[in-house]
Amino acid sequence: MTSIMTNSAALAALATLRSIDQNLEKTQNHVSSGYRVETAKDNAAYWSIATTMRSDNKALSGVQDALGLAAAKTDTAYSGLNTAINVVSEIKAKLVAAREPGVDRDKINKELTELKNQLVSVSQSAAFSGENWLYNDSTTAAGTKEMVGSFTRGSNGSVSIQTIDYDTSKSVLIDTKNANRGLLTVGVTVTQPSGTTTTTATYYLINPNATTTATGTEVKISSATTDDNLEGMIMAVDTTLKNMTDAAATLGATNSRIELQNNFVNSLTDVIDKGVGRLVDADMNEESTRLKALQTQQQLGIQALSIANSNAQNILSLFR
Repeated sequence: MTSIMTNSAALAALATLRSIDQNLEKTQNHVSSGYRVETAKDNAAYWSIATTMRSDNKALSGVQDALGLAAAKTDTAYSGLNTAINVVSEIKAKLVAAREPGVDRDKINKELTELKNQLVSVSQSAAFSGENWLYNDSTTAAGTKEMVGSFTRGSNGSVSIQTIDYDTSKSVLIDTKNANRGLLTVGVTVTQPSGTTTTTATYYLINPNATTTATGTEVKISSATTDDNLEGMIMAVDTTLKNMTDAAATLGATNSRIELQNNFVNSLTDVIDKGVGRLVDADMNEESTRLKALQTQQQLGIQALSIANSNAQNILSLFR
């Protein structure tokens, strides 16, 4: 039936054109934004997951910054401690050289004094961002430092921060308040020769003029220093050197862990970015193909609507 009141063909063509326009607008949004899921209305589940993971990635970015700061602190402390080990090794060599008969021990002692001053300078200079793990001038003992290591989200959705801990009391070389808390200022007890027998003696390498002094005798020599006492000093310095080496090994292990964790966090952020992209990013190859198809359909829909509208004009020819 042909009717001038209701153009069914035009209505059908118009409905088809509206559907094409809606799909075209949606595809154009995907192309312009680059996202297949841009808002919650596009896909509530994927949008929620992507939003949460993006937030976690920002937190991990903060962890990366914290790990960078932690690495700088441990690098500074390790560099200072390693330098101090080399200086103490030199002191040990000077003491061994002083054991030779006929050596001017007073002159060697002047060298020892300068080497000790160098140890003080190294300890004081090994600071980063206001923290010095080798030199303590506070009445409070150096404690454990917590460095942010990771950010995790549990299966129940709860979040937590994990830290990397380092006990700086193990690496303090000089303590100006309590000499017994510094590796270079604490007294080291050794069993040294005493004629045909042995005896115990205590020596410390540096006198910081602390409020609480160390027991024993400072490592310094003169022409009056006996060979037995000199050997005792060598033993004490060697023990100090071992303690410093242990502290450097622990600090190096902490530094290595920080570096490994930093590499892992870098990889993790990349993986999360890729995962979020798979959920919400638009496939440009697919979207461009769809866009071209919809543009063609739109042109055909307009043509079909034009033809349907022209049918009413054909009715006039029946009355001529």
